[in-house]
Amino acid sequence: MRRLLVLVPLLVLAGCAKPGSDAGGPGPAPGQGQSFSARAQVVADAWRAAGVGEAWRTGFVPLQELTIPPDSGFTEETKQAYQAGWYVAGTALGKDKPADGTVRFADGTSLSAPLTSADEAYRAIDQGDPPCSSTPPPPPPSAGPDGAVGHPAPGGCTALTVTGATLGTATIRTSRGEATVPAWQFTVAGLPKPVSRIAVAPSSVAALPEPKVPPFASPGEVVAAQDLSKVDGATVTYRIVIGACDKNPRPLVYETDDVVVLGGAVDRSTAGVCIELAKFEPVTTTLRKPLGTRVVLDVNSGRPLTINAGQ
Repeated sequence: MRRLLVLVPLLVLAGCAKPGSDAGGPGPAPGQGQSFSARAQVVADAWRAAGVGEAWRTGFVPLQELTIPPDSGFTEETKQAYQAGWYVAGTALGKDKPADGTVRFADGTSLSAPLTSADEAYRAIDQGDPPCSSTPPPPPPSAGPDGAVGHPAPGGCTALTVTGATLGTATIRTSRGEATVPAWQFTVAGLPKPVSRIAVAPSSVAALPEPKVPPFASPGEVVAAQDLSKVDGATVTYRIVIGACDKNPRPLVYETDDVVVLGGAVDRSTAGVCIELAKFEPVTTTLRKPLGTRVVLDVNSGRPLTINAGQ
């Protein structure tokens, strides 16, 4: 197939597959499943050999983004603003740190941790003004009957106006399963529910382990997993990295009692012109049993996959 080169940032296309373990849709083509399964076993063995460390078992290791969006209420403009981190403080936010909070895990254990102030949490979510706005925004407006929110900016983009902050809790996935965690709840003009930011101080947030795995010479039709979108018991929705002309994306899964390895399979076009551009494609699979506390790894890089709910 003839390919037309487009000067855009590219992503590495790689990944993996296991025959018979993906839910829905056709399985991998001959050779894909064997390659995926062999690689997934290497990734799983590397994870076990590296040792997860004390923090993974007893500390606070988040497996999802620390900023959590509301589950509804976004317009196209406000979702873009949320994803880009375009905020405006429409009110003064407290700089005093609250007393230590408690992280409560699903197995009944808990962990005490220092917390951030509302101002620190806001500065963690605020990534600056929209690029289409060159002047400071006016005072925060009220939402109108047409549903407009935030500060309209030239060029059709918007900043989200924070109108208040209260300390509450949020539920997120961690290395120890789901946990109820202290979180600042930021009310935003025009959004029916708050944007949450985990309030645990950075000093108490442990980093993800990074096991070392050998390079993977992936078959062209096997692709990598990018991140998780949602975990609901045994049902896992995640994004795979595919090419602009790839067809029939489908999940590929390797599952053991302690590890789940994810990748994907695609059908590659063999004729015509195709730009060398990667994109993220959501796929869903059902595991043999609920995910629980098992780690989820990308078959290409071997890294743990985290939930990105705001994509």
